[in-house]
Formats: sequence, structure tokens, C-alpha cells
Amino acid sequence: MIIGIHQPYFFPYIGYWQLMNAVDEYVIADNLNYMKQGFINRNQILINGEPQYFRLPVHKPSQNRLINETEISFDKNELDKMLNTLRSSYAKAPNFEKTYEHVKKALEFGLTDEGKNIAVFLENAIRSTAKELGITTPIYVASRDVILDGTYKREHYVVQSCKNRGATEYYNAIGGTKLYCQKFFRENGLGLKFVKANEDIRYKQFDSDKFVPNLSIIDIMMFCSDDQITEMLTRFSLEDGFESFDEENE
Repeated sequence: MIIGIHQPYFFPYIGYWQLMNAVDEYVIADNLNYMKQGFINRNQILINGEPQYFRLPVHKPSQNRLINETEISFDKNELDKMLNTLRSSYAKAPNFEKTYEHVKKALEFGLTDEGKNIAVFLENAIRSTAKELGITTPIYVASRDVILDGTYKREHYVVQSCKNRGATEYYNAIGGTKLYCQKFFRENGLGLKFVKANEDIRYKQFDSDKFVPNLSIIDIMMFCSDDQITEMLTRFSLEDGFESFDEENE
């Protein structure tokens, strides 16, 4: 069985969804430390034709707390601001109404008591977006479905999570090549591959010849048909990482 594990991100780019679609089980790692200036509470969309951050406000963010110990700072005014940004940026996009309503529903969950927890909010957004994209991979949550004590860190956390779920192979996003090496996973009875989105993924953004890559899935949903997105989810390669950390540092 192939498993993928990743922190919950805010409407992440296509590579996140390719990873989810490529594995047999996907685990949302909500019990890792919150990361400032990452993608847990923000992602980029086109604003006035340029890539700009679309942010979910967070209450007193701290890297000393876990993701599932962090709350969003969200009210009706913030919701209206975010929706107005979407409308002003994408009103002329071919799939605006459908995508706008999807994002609106996900954001409105943040006004509920349950949705104030950022991990719960993001889980809801990830599940609903996966369904919208046609991804059927079972989604689990680490703090509920992969019970570990707090002693497991980095590659040990991943390996033990894989063993907990009965996985034989682990896929990670391509950015993890500096975190995990082949030798360590092999010694623990696991295969290791990295999902790398094809660099030639392109689609029409408004009427401009300019293309801005690696934006939030919101951008793709605004411009691409269901069939285009289904095909896009398969446009990746599986890469090997470093054999060992010594090789990485050479």
C-alpha cells in the first residue's frame, strides 16, 4: 500500500493534489508544528494579473504550537474581504461562479465554532476540494487515525506513521528530497518516491499570453474544465531522492 502524508495547506497548488491522487491513503499531518510564512494559512492567486497571497488570518500564530492547536481569526468582515478579492480578481474567469461558490462555502465554515480550529477548517476545505476535483483517495487525519507519541520527529514520524497504517511505500511532495533519504526508508522496509509536477503544465489565464505557474488550485479551478483537471492530476513524475544524507551534503 502506498501512503502520502502532508501538512494541511490552504487551497494548495496542483502538486499537493497530484500526490493525494497518486496514493492509496492520504494522511493530513495536523499534529506537526505550525509553520509561519508557509502555506498552512495562505496561497497565491492572481490579483490584477499578478501572483499575490490570499491569506486566512490566524490568531497569534506560533511555531511552538501544533497545527491542531492553532485557531483562525475570522469573522464576517474577513469573509467579505476575501470573497471580494476573489470576485474582483476572477469575475471574468470561465468557471468563476462554480469555483467562487465552492471557496465561499469552505470559507464560511470558518465562521462556525468547529471551524475556528485551523486544522479542522483545512481538513474540511481539503476534503471538499478533493471531491470537487474527482479525487477518491481515502483521507485520514494523523491526530485521530495515526496515533503516535510525541517522540517521533521528521523522518521517524513519517516511517512510524507508515508502519501504523500498514504501508509498504511512501510518496512525498518533491520539496521533501532534502528531508528524507532512500537508505533510511529502505532500512525500515519502505519504498520512497517523490511526486514532481511536470514543468509543462500550462493553461489559459484570461486573455494574456503570460502564464503564472504554481498558483493555488483556486486558479486552476477558475480556468480549467473538469476534464482538464483530471488530466492534469496525472502529469507528474516519480523521482528518487538522495541515497543518504551524506550524498545530499556532498
